[in-house]
Amino acid sequence: MGRPESFDTNGGDAAEHRILEQIHRSELFRNYERAFEDTTGLSLKIASSDGHLAFGCSENHRNPFCEMLDLDHPTCEACVQTCCKLAVHGEAKTRTSICFAGLSESSVPIRIGEKTIGFLFAGEVTTSRLTEAKFAKVVAQLKGCGVDYDETKLREAYFLTPATSKSKYESFLALLDVFAGHLSLIADQLILNESNTQDPGIHRALKFIHENLGEPLDLDLVAKSACLSRCYFSRKFKEATRIAFTEYVARSRVEAAKKLLAKPQIRVSEIAYQVGFQSLTHFNRVFKGVVGLSPTQFRGNHVDAALYPNGHHGLHDGCSPYLRR
Repeated sequence: MGRPESFDTNGGDAAEHRILEQIHRSELFRNYERAFEDTTGLSLKIASSDGHLAFGCSENHRNPFCEMLDLDHPTCEACVQTCCKLAVHGEAKTRTSICFAGLSESSVPIRIGEKTIGFLFAGEVTTSRLTEAKFAKVVAQLKGCGVDYDETKLREAYFLTPATSKSKYESFLALLDVFAGHLSLIADQLILNESNTQDPGIHRALKFIHENLGEPLDLDLVAKSACLSRCYFSRKFKEATRIAFTEYVARSRVEAAKKLLAKPQIRVSEIAYQVGFQSLTHFNRVFKGVVGLSPTQFRGNHVDAALYPNGHHGLHDGCSPYLRR
C-alpha cells in the first residue's frame, strides 16, 4: 500500500480530493496497485488535478535514487508537478516528462465525464542505458544547484534505477490507461459503496435511501427510519460515508439515473422523476455537476455493458450492497 500524505486544502478541489481518497482506499485500487507494481517493478502514485500529491507509492517499489533525493530536496515532487501541469494545460491524455537525471515519469488522467479529477503516476524508470558519464552530469547539476550528497551512496542508488525498453514502458502505460478509464466509470460507485461503519442505524438508513430514491428524502425522514436523532444521525452518517447526507442522496440518484439512461426507450424527463428529482432542470444541473456531462450527452457516450462491467467490485448489477443485506 502507498503511504497517504496530507492534502493541500488551499489548492485544488476538496470534492476531487475526497473522490481520490475513496479510490485509493478501495479494494479495487489496492489490488491493481499491488499487481501493477509486482508485475512491472514500477511505482504507482495518485495525484489530484491541481498537482498536489495525494498518495505515494509502496515502500517496496520506490526508486532508491529518487527516494534519496526526496530526503533533502523536492526533486521528484517537482517532476510530478511538471508532468501534472503538462497534462492539465494540454489535452487530457497520457503524458511523459523526463527529469534532469533522465528518468521518465508519466501521468494518466482519471476523468469523470469531461472533467479530469486526478492522475495516476508511474515511472521513476530509465528507458536508456545508465553510464558513468550520465551520472557525472547528474552530480554536476546537483552541485550547481547547491545540493551536496555522498557521491558513493548516490552512485549506488543511481545504478539501481529500474530500466526497461521504450516499448515495454509504453505497454505499462497502456495498462494504466485502461485502469484509469475503469476508475473513471466507477468512481461514484466506489464512493457510494465505501461505508466504514458497523452502526446498525446507519445501515438501516442506507438501505432506506436506496429503497426510496424515487421519493422525497430529507434528513429528518431518513434519521427517523434509522431510529436516530437528527444531529446524531447527520454526524454519524458523514463519518460512515465520508460525504454529507445531501451529497450522498444526490450521487445515489445520479447512479440510478446512469443505469436508466442506458435504456433509450425511457425519456430523460421520466428518468429524472423516477430517481427522485422534482424538476428536469434540477436533474440536469446535479447530473452534470457529478458526471461532467448532461444526461443526454452521457446517454450518447455510454452503453450499459461499458458502464457496469461484469465481475468488477460486485457492482455489475448496479445495486447498492445495502439492498442485498
